[in-house]
Amino acid sequence: MSAVSNAQDVFSGTIAPTGSDVLDETKLTAWMEEHVEGFQGPLTQSKFAGGQSNPTYKISAPSGNYVLRRKPFGPLLPSAHAVDREYKVQAGLYRAGFPIARQFGLCTDNDVLGSWFYVMQMVDGHTIWDGAMPGATPDHRRATYNAMIDTLAALHNVDVDAAGLSDYGKPGNYFGRQVERWTKQYRLSETEVMPEMEQLLTWLPATLPTQDRTSIVHGDYRIDNMIWSHDRPEILAVLDWELSTLGDPLADFAYVAMAWVTENGGRSGVMDVDRAALGIPELDEMVARYCEKTDRDGLPDLNWYLAFNFFRLAAIMQGIKKRVIDGTANSAHAQDMSDKVRPLAQRAMDFARKADA
Repeated sequence: MSAVSNAQDVFSGTIAPTGSDVLDETKLTAWMEEHVEGFQGPLTQSKFAGGQSNPTYKISAPSGNYVLRRKPFGPLLPSAHAVDREYKVQAGLYRAGFPIARQFGLCTDNDVLGSWFYVMQMVDGHTIWDGAMPGATPDHRRATYNAMIDTLAALHNVDVDAAGLSDYGKPGNYFGRQVERWTKQYRLSETEVMPEMEQLLTWLPATLPTQDRTSIVHGDYRIDNMIWSHDRPEILAVLDWELSTLGDPLADFAYVAMAWVTENGGRSGVMDVDRAALGIPELDEMVARYCEKTDRDGLPDLNWYLAFNFFRLAAIMQGIKKRVIDGTANSAHAQDMSDKVRPLAQRAMDFARKADA
């Protein structure tokens, strides 16, 4: 999934761009001199390693380091690779004082580099890949998790009108639209009849929760999609806004909560680690903290939201599985993907049954 991999791609070293990936430095220098406050050339370019959906570059200059993200060249699906949406939400949130990389400018003139692009500040920090945070102290872990929840609450408290983001998405029926979207995605990639998915496809639209608040929703908010300070438990910038929109803030909270019901495996899950010994707060502590920061009396039963999130992951995995079967993805992973879809659907049904209980 591109949104998951982007953070790692962006901060896992660079390579020299080749062929059509090489940016026209003369044109880029002229654009940056006009649009990037404080810019001083000459500039050099390198491309962040990995296959993120929007090619991403490190631009180095005497005035500092910058990140440039552009659309891929060639024909694109109408709503894909929307660098203008990424720029808009980040620019609005930066103005609102939310921790985000400073945005310098969006270029929609294809004559400059051959495709739309935007330039932002490169933030100096680190990414936490493992939710168990090996090597950290219990106090540091606890403060890190608290900061993650506090920052999420701050996102959901942003005044979308004041941030210029009132038109960033549709204001209501977020989960109705999400269920419809992922149902379509699943049906397009279906390779066999799976009883658990059939049950979910009936149950989810029939049990949609009431949406009583609308905020900016990140869509992929978790511990490894942010840049942390090197020396303190503070988020310097939240990354990866490709799935963001206006929606139900509980979507983001439930997505964070997935960590407490997911095994670690060296990634963000904390279900099977000794949380008390490590200093990682329990989920009910995170719920209480989030409610305090967002002026809520409490959260509704999270089981429906967890069921939806596992369903969404199953639909995403099914899409990968279909591409493998069709020969458009690496066939070595065919069995791997086949094995993941059903267990995810079964987890979703487990939470659906708890929600109905």
